[in-house]
Amino acid sequence: MPTFVAEVKDSKGNAKKQKIDATSAEQALMMLQNQYTSVGQVKRSGVSFSLSELTERLTSVSVKDKAVFSRQFAAMVNAGVAIVRCLSILSDQCPNVKLKKSLVGISAEVQQGTSLGDSMRKYPECFDKLYVAMVDAGEIGGVLDQVLNRLATLLENMQRLANQIKSAMAYPTAVGFIAVLVFFAMTMFLIPVFAAVFEELGTELPALTQFMLFLSGQFRSWQFWIVIIPTIAGSIFGVKTYYKLPQGRRQIDGLLLKAPLIGDLNEKTAVARFCRIFGTLTRSGVPILSCLDIVRDTAGNQVIADSIEAAKAEIQQGGMISVALEREGVFPMLAIQMMSIGEETGELDAMMMKVADFYEDEVEQAVKALTSIIEPIMMVGVAAMVGVILLSMYLPMFKVFDELG
Repeated sequence: MPTFVAEVKDSKGNAKKQKIDATSAEQALMMLQNQYTSVGQVKRSGVSFSLSELTERLTSVSVKDKAVFSRQFAAMVNAGVAIVRCLSILSDQCPNVKLKKSLVGISAEVQQGTSLGDSMRKYPECFDKLYVAMVDAGEIGGVLDQVLNRLATLLENMQRLANQIKSAMAYPTAVGFIAVLVFFAMTMFLIPVFAAVFEELGTELPALTQFMLFLSGQFRSWQFWIVIIPTIAGSIFGVKTYYKLPQGRRQIDGLLLKAPLIGDLNEKTAVARFCRIFGTLTRSGVPILSCLDIVRDTAGNQVIADSIEAAKAEIQQGGMISVALEREGVFPMLAIQMMSIGEETGELDAMMMKVADFYEDEVEQAVKALTSIIEPIMMVGVAAMVGVILLSMYLPMFKVFDELG
């Protein structure tokens, strides 16, 4: 967030220069006018190193931060505290520097008569389209506290689902990382010791041993790393660049939905996310077409986002959501049938929440099943790597023993 400076005068007529952080000069002027009786021309401060500004740039607002803020904000609004007062109290006790500054700016704009949703819309790094749309709906309907509680619940569910997947993958990732380190360590430091012994023996080395000696030499050569590191970095950069293209994102996301082991998990996660967000939005009073725009932007998978966009065009013509999504062939039939029942009974939001509950349970079971499959595979892989190294070292010894015999 940029820093602005202006000549100001307090109620006693004392003049001084005051710095303030704001998204624009206009916002800085409004914030200063609330604090001082006279404010001169507002100018952007020169470029200077600031540890606090660097910390703010490196800090991100997590889902947990927004969930805690929403829950506290809802409790205070429900207690009858004015919104400006709520924002002031929450900004004072907020531990996240980026969220803290955004709350200060939002509070200043709300004091000037700007709606809460419009004020939050100016801070997309802290409050995304989903959050702003629900706040808008809460303000219009006069149920801001209820909407904030629903937002907190939604964010907590999303965080819980993400934590389940991360915690399940933590063990296989750690084992794989350690296995790679062990392989490099044994290849670079253990094999050279045996290589000197083999040279003294003067015996012909098996093909596996020759290959491992060659690999050890490559690992200990700086020319090898000069080639391999840029190659790996270039490959990663190329994939990321291709993923930014619409066609590339569509192809990679399509592969992720069909990939062995993780494809089913990705599909269930996306369906659970879609139903949870859509159900929460419709329950909060957000229009259907706006809901589709938001879930499309937050789908996390381009194939699913394309299917939602195609379904939206049919819904604008008066079609049903379940029928439109069924034609795209992306969502599971169970989810489509549940949506159809919800539309027929007029309880689409409740049915969406039930579908989300079901698929979140499915994701949890899928994660446990995936973990139970990956763990033995990782152990076998580690044993295979160590076994290959040891076998390549002992094969020449067996040959020497046979010659001596």
